Amino acid sequence: MKVLMFGWEFPPHISGGLGTACYGLTKALVKTGVDILFVVPRLFGDEEPGKIRLLNASDTTVDIRDEVYKSHEDKISFLEIDSTLLPYATEEEYYRLVEQLESGFTLEQLSLNERKFSFRGGYGKNLMEEVRRYAIVATAIARDQRFDVIHAHDWLTYLAGIEAKRISGKPLVVHMHATEFDRSGHNINQSVYSIEKAGMEAADIVIAVSNLTRNIVINRYGIAPEKVITVHNGVEPQRHTTSVGIKRHLDEKIVTFLGRITYQKGPEYFIEAASKVIKKDPNVRFVMAGSGDLLPGMIRRVARLGMGTKFHFTGFLKGDDVDHMFGLSDVYVMPSVSEPFGISPLEAMRSNVPVIISRQSGVAEVLNHALKVDYWDVDAMADAIYGVLRYPALDRMFKKHGRKEVESIKWDHAGQKVNNIYRQMIRRHS
Repeated sequence: MKVLMFGWEFPPHISGGLGTACYGLTKALVKTGVDILFVVPRLFGDEEPGKIRLLNASDTTVDIRDEVYKSHEDKISFLEIDSTLLPYATEEEYYRLVEQLESGFTLEQLSLNERKFSFRGGYGKNLMEEVRRYAIVATAIARDQRFDVIHAHDWLTYLAGIEAKRISGKPLVVHMHATEFDRSGHNINQSVYSIEKAGMEAADIVIAVSNLTRNIVINRYGIAPEKVITVHNGVEPQRHTTSVGIKRHLDEKIVTFLGRITYQKGPEYFIEAASKVIKKDPNVRFVMAGSGDLLPGMIRRVARLGMGTKFHFTGFLKGDDVDHMFGLSDVYVMPSVSEPFGISPLEAMRSNVPVIISRQSGVAEVLNHALKVDYWDVDAMADAIYGVLRYPALDRMFKKHGRKEVESIKWDHAGQKVNNIYRQMIRRHS
């Protein structure tokens, strides 16, 4: 079975959860015998795909006489996306990209009728232009390659998936990792919403990363329930033991928030809960790791609550720094307002850290050994934090059973489910 898969990024050049999830799933699918051609807008040369075949969209020649080229090119000139809409960028990448005003693509004309587009492949002011041009390139790829199924990851690649299906007639899977309602609340970007809706309507099957996301797809986008299937994400095996060699120079307990400091992640609720915990037990320190548009306001709120000596802002963390932070932590809190899935609690549990998560998260559907609270209930959140810190038996129980539970949440399970979806689609299509 051969799958033409459209993504937006590939390790090590990832800007957030989308690239991590795509990588975990593709590796698992390869284990099941699936041959994957993974297309990205741009390759940098240092990727290590293993058995996954990578294709650089920037190297693909496009015939400008094609009707698809004309239809999309006509729309590109007036479709512009707001610079703050960077749905998968990390905080560090966000601020770097907002400052970049130069165009994200160049055009190489090979002959009178042939062109190549050189993509930036990131998230910037020209994001919608790149999404449109990616769809144009997808038509050329679909003509040149042989495959059985098309798989498009999130709205960035949905137009590419639609065009590949139109050219080839092959069945299309679209993967919804996060909806526009997750990213923007009620103030959605209509262009993004329209692409998401069009992609899911054109798809033969829509894969949602949680039942929470599945319900949004059905109720907010009007997609038929029978074509929306939930496949939960997994977590990568731990590379090393994070606690080895990590020294704690403080006797206080450490409670950690790690994520984008934006409305979606609920940082203000973490701060309010922290204030309540410190009043009960001053022998606790709180860490907010990350950056984002709410960071200045969160710093001011901590100052107003008089917690400056007990609350620390680390800035954006990645790689080994994340592992190190988990190794120092006694409790991890994810108070997200809307979280399609949420891999970070699994990473914390993998590091033997008890976790407290919001009920408004997809990962809450697969975890039993995690404390779950409503994101807005700061009293319950504070009580949960205090309980884990104060009662050693509770701490030991969550560490023991949590680690065992997270070891069973593997990408291999997701890969097998998606493989079964492919096979059902192929049988139905034939």
